[in-house]
Amino acid sequence: MTYIEADVKDVLLCFPHQPDSCPRVHRFSVLKFMMYAFMLVTIFMTVFGNLLVIITISHFKQLHSPTNLIILSLALVDCMMGCLVMPFTMVRWVEGCWFLGDFLCQIHSSLDMTISIASILHLCLVSVDRYVAICEPLQYRMKVTNSKIAVCLATIWLFSLSFGFGIVLSKVNALGLDTVVTPCVGYCALTFNKEWSVIGSLLNFFIPGTIMSCLYLKIFCVARKQAKVMSERTAVVKPCETSHSSEQRERKAAKTLGIVMGFFLLCWLPFFMANLIDPFLNFMTPVDVFDALIWLAYFNSMCNPLIYGFFYPRFQRAFKIIISRYVLRLSDANNLIL
Repeated sequence: MTYIEADVKDVLLCFPHQPDSCPRVHRFSVLKFMMYAFMLVTIFMTVFGNLLVIITISHFKQLHSPTNLIILSLALVDCMMGCLVMPFTMVRWVEGCWFLGDFLCQIHSSLDMTISIASILHLCLVSVDRYVAICEPLQYRMKVTNSKIAVCLATIWLFSLSFGFGIVLSKVNALGLDTVVTPCVGYCALTFNKEWSVIGSLLNFFIPGTIMSCLYLKIFCVARKQAKVMSERTAVVKPCETSHSSEQRERKAAKTLGIVMGFFLLCWLPFFMANLIDPFLNFMTPVDVFDALIWLAYFNSMCNPLIYGFFYPRFQRAFKIIISRYVLRLSDANNLIL
């Protein structure tokens, strides 16, 4: 037996009885255990955190506002990410194989793209809502109503579904890649040609991200001006205390907006930069690097409840009531006030 034959026999395949099967990834057992443990914790926190937001907003009528309707829909999107997408992506990354067939691969890829786009567009809609609320407060109730928000959310869902499933099922993203990418049995990954990598990245990240950045920058400037006006009006009465409170408000506004944009860019920018550049580099990005960037993007779905839900005092009180009354079964939970 030659050395070449020995090497071929030593290669683990996703489907050993199929000659055109993809090779299985070799990983140490300790590494596989650590990867599964980390990703399972991420999935659990994503599902639990977003479910808590959904239950809280649905349960308390005081939270039924246009802003919270967006947060509710965002939590639903991120919860779907944790339930329908992340578990299957986890197995595919760790094992290096897709075991569920080509049809379910297409469904998974479509859902992955659809939910990712919907999550980003929801965050963009949140920034628009906050902009109107802070920069045009007198017109907010007239401009932003539950019915208008419902139309915007329906449009986001329709666009995300059309784009995600349309791209995958039509396979326009893979036109001209037959000689570059040769998928084997057990392979399940979205590969974009140069045209669609640019179109997809612009429509689904760079344009919404630019809108968010501009709006939050404007919000910060307006909030800073409002804080200065308030401090000037009351400076005659308590000059020292007013100056200190004004500085606190400015720092809090900067901190909040910095956290919002920081997490968004940290999670999504690396993936979309790689997705945009990789086709022009002849797909030289290692598979593990791409999968790591995908999970960094998924991490945003886990952080969204922390940023857009748990961050606000009214939500915190609502969470305490929900957990105390229905999880811990505490009798004094009925005395808590939202």
